[in-house]
Amino acid sequence: MDTLYIVMPAYNEEANIEAVVDQWYPILEGKGDGSRLVIADAGSSDRTHEILEYLKNTHPKLQILENTDRYHGPKLMALYQYAIDNNADYIFQTDSDGQTDPGEFEKFWQQRKEYNGIFGYRPVRGDGKMRMFVEKVVCLLLKLYFKVDVPDANAPFRLMKAETLKKYMGRLPQDFNIPNIIFTTFFVHYKERTKFEQISFKPRRAGNNSINIGKIAKIGIKALGDFSRLKREMK
Repeated sequence: MDTLYIVMPAYNEEANIEAVVDQWYPILEGKGDGSRLVIADAGSSDRTHEILEYLKNTHPKLQILENTDRYHGPKLMALYQYAIDNNADYIFQTDSDGQTDPGEFEKFWQQRKEYNGIFGYRPVRGDGKMRMFVEKVVCLLLKLYFKVDVPDANAPFRLMKAETLKKYMGRLPQDFNIPNIIFTTFFVHYKERTKFEQISFKPRRAGNNSINIGKIAKIGIKALGDFSRLKREMK
């Protein structure tokens, strides 16, 4: 059976993390024996790590990555590399804040043989109009820079064939801020078998989002330089 790694970055999610683990862990049932739920938790100042360590007692396929950068992008890079190094067949990424629905995973899994990457897109977002606006700007920039047309570049609900993702991992530094956006771009630009599947995206149930508009603006300014460099490399 195919081995699935479900990977999540976490940061100060003590209010959500136990429920999220309990909801996503059953997805591993019926998958290859080596399948795992892997959560990168570094830098949390609340009880997130303590709760995860406790959950390992009752969730034997739960693993924790501790020695990563505290920021979201580098955690994703570390999680993807960990899954590849441990011979995952498929990597599914979502976030640990409870905004995505495990019930929507199965339609992705059933199509895994047909596509190298299946990416969620959020026609309605529960995290506000400003986030929706930012996503639309990102998609417009990707179209201008890379000539790719995507409905949602950064959705934290993506199933990728590990073999395909591995081809592009070396193109980004390990501390890259926005790897999901660029991996979506690579899959589409290089004409991998790719599909965008509609998903729901709920409001955050508890806790605070660690990324505010000020941080988004700083990341966006740096991203323009990254887009220019990557565009030159892709020619």
